[in-house]
Amino acid sequence: MSDMRLIVAGAGGRMGRALTRAISETQGAVLAGALEAPGSELLGKDAGVLAGLPANGVKLSADLWAMTAEADGILDFTVPGATIANVAIAAERGLVHVIGTTGLSASDDAVIKSVTNRAVVVKSGNMSLGVNLLAAVVKRVAKALDQNFDIEIVETHHRMKVDAPSGTALMLGEAAAQGRGIALDTHSARGRDGITGARRSGDIGFASLRGGTAAGDHSVSFLGPFERLTLSHHAEDRMLFAHGALKAALWAHGKKPGLYSMADVLGLADI
Repeated sequence: MSDMRLIVAGAGGRMGRALTRAISETQGAVLAGALEAPGSELLGKDAGVLAGLPANGVKLSADLWAMTAEADGILDFTVPGATIANVAIAAERGLVHVIGTTGLSASDDAVIKSVTNRAVVVKSGNMSLGVNLLAAVVKRVAKALDQNFDIEIVETHHRMKVDAPSGTALMLGEAAAQGRGIALDTHSARGRDGITGARRSGDIGFASLRGGTAAGDHSVSFLGPFERLTLSHHAEDRMLFAHGALKAALWAHGKKPGLYSMADVLGLADI
């Protein structure tokens, strides 16, 4: 099979530049386009140079329709509005759409799901192998321990992150909820402040820390009578997410239409 031709959405951002570097390091993948928001001062810049690489001749552009004519997939770690704008074009062109964007709403998720009868979408709150293994373990532990064990999730990210809890924290919360056989949206505690009263039994708690340059730390604690168990993952560089996204894209190339996750990519869906 020939190299998979990939577009990087948000190519001028930190994650976009990491994705460009990851493509240059990945056999079987080639950069076919670099998408940036209309009006960006980076339009026309060379994607390779922006990523700290030699010039590659791929200029940042806001015209996704044009660049998708010669592409097989799009790597999308942007913002919800941009991702939703990209969904229809990617589906129309038959591109594999790898979505790592966080902060998506229920209505955004519905839009994404609506195209998966004709398009291949891989969507995950985190593209890391370690985090997805952690989610599988969290689900198992939550199922094994009864409600005498309270579940609390703590995440730390760099000061520029705009959404909270992180997509990864929510993914871990969903794994815990599935293990317990409950709905996360009705058993979630966030932003405790003031006189909150005693902790409600069965809730999954979230706390978000922001500061510095932290790439992403997540821990899930099971706190029971006289003991507690904490499972954690620490991201040291955003390149791990970029390489995970490349793995997802190459795995999805040629798959039948549908909505997939990193659990599918890594063979963890049945765990």
